[in-house]
Amino acid sequence: MKTYIEERAVELANFIIKSNATVRQTAKKFGISKSTVHKDVTERLKKINPKLALEARRILEVNKSERHIRGGLATKEKYLSILNNNFGKNFSKLT
Repeated sequence: MKTYIEERAVELANFIIKSNATVRQTAKKFGISKSTVHKDVTERLKKINPKLALEARRILEVNKSERHIRGGLATKEKYLSILNNNFGKNFSKLT
């Protein structure tokens, strides 16, 4: 494996652990795809630093288990924003 890939995998894992980041947030921060982040952290890092891989994997699992909650909150905010813009009233006080 190329050295820069190994270094990137370690850097991604450290970022995820330090900031409790999701795969999507990590991909955006480093300007790479979600697939690359996932492969680096779950497959490549296991061969480089198994302990670090396990720590990062735990955080990713927690994020994965909570993603439906974040998605629901984002949808709620979206529709409250639409209501506020369309009717000019503060419907967020209703919830």
